[in-house]
Amino acid sequence: MRAKSVTEQARRAQIIAAAIEVVAELGYQATSFKRIAQRAGLSSTGLISYHFKGKQELVDEVFAEVLRRFTTFVLDRLDRADTAAGELRAFLSANLRFMAAHRAEAVAFLRLRPHVSEREVAEGDHRKMADLLRAGQAAGEFRDFDPDIMSIFLLALRTGVLTRAADDAAVDIELCERELLIAVELATRR
Repeated sequence: MRAKSVTEQARRAQIIAAAIEVVAELGYQATSFKRIAQRAGLSSTGLISYHFKGKQELVDEVFAEVLRRFTTFVLDRLDRADTAAGELRAFLSANLRFMAAHRAEAVAFLRLRPHVSEREVAEGDHRKMADLLRAGQAAGEFRDFDPDIMSIFLLALRTGVLTRAADDAAVDIELCERELLIAVELATRR
């Protein structure tokens, strides 16, 4: 397989950016190569087909790109936390702040998640959250609870806020962040 030229890489990035916007605006079902080509200002859908074998490959690539951006955004904020409780707060805050700062990407991520080929994302979040909760318990920061069950609850709270914010741009993300962090602290503290 040959390396992609700078022009090909730029075209792929252009297509992915347009796909993010189309998915965020119209949803997965209404997203088509035709709409993406129009948004990207491409002369034909053939330019998309040249880079992606079909909708599934494009969806998987868009999802992976947004996940890379999201992961970088979150990890940059986790580096500042020196306790499990701080890391938990930083993780949840970063999730909501990503939505506020990168709305189209966050909405596209949520809308594409059920349609991607790779299904390990949700399990990875759950496993990492449960491990963080266990570490917090071991350090005496958190009360006794089942870390796997609490992980389900905390991720459901986070996802619920993100889903609501994706459906309604008027949702106050900062207020949601404050209330979410209070709820999580009350649920986990000793």
